[in-house]
Amino acid sequence: MAHRPLIAPSILSADFARLGEEIHAVAGGGDTRADWVHVDVMDNHFVPNLTLGLPVVQSLLTATDIPLDCHLMIEDPDRWAIGYAEAGAYNVTVHVEAAADPVMLAKNLRAAGAKAGLSIKPGTPLEDHVETLKHYDTLLVMSVEPGFGGQSFIPDVLEKVRTARRLVDTGHLKLVVEIDGGINADTIEQAAEAGVDCFVAGSAVYGAEDPGKAVAALRERAARAGAAH
Repeated sequence: MAHRPLIAPSILSADFARLGEEIHAVAGGGDTRADWVHVDVMDNHFVPNLTLGLPVVQSLLTATDIPLDCHLMIEDPDRWAIGYAEAGAYNVTVHVEAAADPVMLAKNLRAAGAKAGLSIKPGTPLEDHVETLKHYDTLLVMSVEPGFGGQSFIPDVLEKVRTARRLVDTGHLKLVVEIDGGINADTIEQAAEAGVDCFVAGSAVYGAEDPGKAVAALRERAARAGAAH
């Protein structure tokens, strides 16, 4: 993996009362600048937690020029996801377990101006969805059960990452391989070795004294591990 690792800080771990400032903290220059800002939308139905929704995303879009990576952990994404694309989110990710017609949904997201992302839970096999993934720009592999921040990384999911990496490297899929859950200075190296392109990190960034420096440090570790692979 020769290209530069992408780091997407998750604002689920940020201070919700200061979201604009928290995003600004990772909007510096060079390696301290986040590539994407990861926004977890939870509806208390698909996952047992409630976070934020479209009005907050619309506000964030006016507060930063960093691309927003919206991860929709919601029921009925076929109905609701398009609004995030129309608002200007860069990448809108839906769960394969929740989408009624994921292929049509990908087409609709792209038509609305966003990249289309498909997320799979730790227990969902990748193989069942390879044909569907041909319509997507991003694969988000969950390395924790979706719903709460601060969980421990599940290393078994890296087999799915390796499979996805092979499919991309051989030209069967054209997408960014992203991972979300328990990513920190220790686990990012395993994920990079397995072939991840984009790393979502919550407390590893926003629990640090200097979030920008944390982004740069994570990127460096991922680059080193990816290059050595």
